[in-house]
Amino acid sequence: MSFATGLKTIVVATDLEGRSEAALEYARKLAGAYGSRIVLAHGLDPVEYAAVDAVPGKILQGLTEQAREALDKLAGDLMREGIHSHSEVRQGAVAQMLVDVARQYEAGLIVIGTKGIQGAGAVVVGAVAEQLVRLASCPVLAVAADWNAGPFRPTPGGPVMLAMDRNDSMPAAVATAHSLAQMFQRPLLVVHARTPAEASAFLNPAAATLEEFGIKPGGQFPVRFIVKDGNPADAIVAAIEQHRPSMLVAGVKRASHSAGPHGTAFALLARSRVPVLCVPPEPVPAVQERQEACTPQGAR
Repeated sequence: MSFATGLKTIVVATDLEGRSEAALEYARKLAGAYGSRIVLAHGLDPVEYAAVDAVPGKILQGLTEQAREALDKLAGDLMREGIHSHSEVRQGAVAQMLVDVARQYEAGLIVIGTKGIQGAGAVVVGAVAEQLVRLASCPVLAVAADWNAGPFRPTPGGPVMLAMDRNDSMPAAVATAHSLAQMFQRPLLVVHARTPAEASAFLNPAAATLEEFGIKPGGQFPVRFIVKDGNPADAIVAAIEQHRPSMLVAGVKRASHSAGPHGTAFALLARSRVPVLCVPPEPVPAVQERQEACTPQGAR
């Protein structure tokens, strides 16, 4: 399922404390362009109240009603803009709650706001966002609340930036970036951090890789390749500061051989000054998965 065809529903994490305002703004723009409905989701995390079971029923009911009233008001505002909206208030860990809501409504995207504290690291900036990226089967858009305002606000009409990385999520990430650039008529900037071997051979594998997916310069929108040497996260952050894109699209690995946060996308959740759209690999159909499991290793 492509990004465009799957974007019938967008789930937006709402915290009712102002951090989700920038996230909701981006969800509005995407919903308006793709004709999506928005599900406003709010979770009462038991960690915040020691244990939900220990909270008196009247207090818990009051918290739930307060959240639902606030979400209903937001939903009404969206309806007046012509965006169909619905609200969900649930108890439980926020990341898992959002995954459950997205699964129930067959959402093609989850949008979440992060604190966006420069230099604080991934845990402080977006612990829930990182958990969500690991768990969700659909793309997750993380929008930093304070980095997306004032001097850090993306330039109007800014390009879509794609972090090129050869992993199993690359086809989905390329297709997503293509859809966004085409829908909003923005240039597509493709950033590739070369390995030492590629640099010594003067190779630009990003161009050949994009052509494999049918994206060529001179097509429906301008495409530009940016090749930098060194650490991928450092290269992409430098490109963001130089080109001020409206959004960064990055593929997410589902497996890692190292402990702790892994992959360029996770580093960018804490360092990027523009919204980061983390795209997982397309799920393998059950039939294909069974066929591969039955195929001898040497025959693959």
